Amino acid sequence: MNPAIKVAVLGAGGLGRAACRIIGMKQELQLVAICDSKGLVASPEGLACERIASGSGDLVSSYLAGESSASNGNGHGGCATATVTAVHCDDSLKATAEWEGSIDAVLVTLPNMPNEFIPTVIKQFVQRRGEVVFVDVLKRTAAVEQMFALDTVVKETGSVVLTGCGATPGLLTAAAVLAAQSFIQVERVDIWWGVGIANWDAYKATIREDIAHVPGYSVERAKAMTDEEVETFLDTTGGLLELHHMEHADDVLLEREGVVDSRTHVEVGGVMDTRHPKKPVSTTMTLTGVTFEGKRASHKFILGDETSMAANVIGPALGYLKRGCWLKTHGIFGVFGSTEFLPMVVR
Repeated sequence: MNPAIKVAVLGAGGLGRAACRIIGMKQELQLVAICDSKGLVASPEGLACERIASGSGDLVSSYLAGESSASNGNGHGGCATATVTAVHCDDSLKATAEWEGSIDAVLVTLPNMPNEFIPTVIKQFVQRRGEVVFVDVLKRTAAVEQMFALDTVVKETGSVVLTGCGATPGLLTAAAVLAAQSFIQVERVDIWWGVGIANWDAYKATIREDIAHVPGYSVERAKAMTDEEVETFLDTTGGLLELHHMEHADDVLLEREGVVDSRTHVEVGGVMDTRHPKKPVSTTMTLTGVTFEGKRASHKFILGDETSMAANVIGPALGYLKRGCWLKTHGIFGVFGSTEFLPMVVR
């Protein structure tokens, strides 16, 4: 078996901590670094994934509080003798990029507000530390378009970026590419998602990004909202967010691949319940087209209601991370979308 892929996670919110938990279950992955807005935790021997996943609040403080734990249980470090860097710092992203330990791939789970934030982070990261694979779970069309604009600098540094690799865009967008093969012409791609979470505290950044899609709101307005203002807003909706005509990068990714002639043929919307874990609606991708016999039909891809948002976002992202490492090994560098390659299965 090849050596485990050494992974750094940027962001320790709900998705970042879920990523740590899943990485801890994978023999082909080893978590070596993670940062939040206040600091960095890293170890060349590997970190205790479950300790990070179960922590709350300040990443560094919560990790150090559990330092007596013996192991993360997957054979990838986390033992008491490991050399662990756990430091509070003003620029944790810079500290991660300049950390002296080896990093093969970076999973980005940072909140992308404003739209240029994550593209800027990745540009600075590859300039400080080349020859790395990056995977993001960006959602907005404008943000993904900015990622593609980084293609030249990413190639120059011998790096690979796979963008829009979560659930939508990502899992459902890739399914649309496969579904399109039955048709001579694709007329529409409709994505309708459902998400249920027990309380909004675990996924504050994700919910703020979704509020930005509400009529009358913007990325800037949602970012500026205090926690109290978000809670007041959710009280007015009974904890539900129903969104239509979302600016989701499924459109540009499917247009780039020629699945649809125009991004206007892609529609994304959904319902989020911020107070209950049960999905309010099933998540479905429906692709409608015309076959070579002239018959109109639809393919549907439906996610199991029991699968969580984190499972459907982070699982595919880690599959694309392994694919990105495969591309780098084969000398293929640059920025690619989730519609250009299938994710690989991570054991």
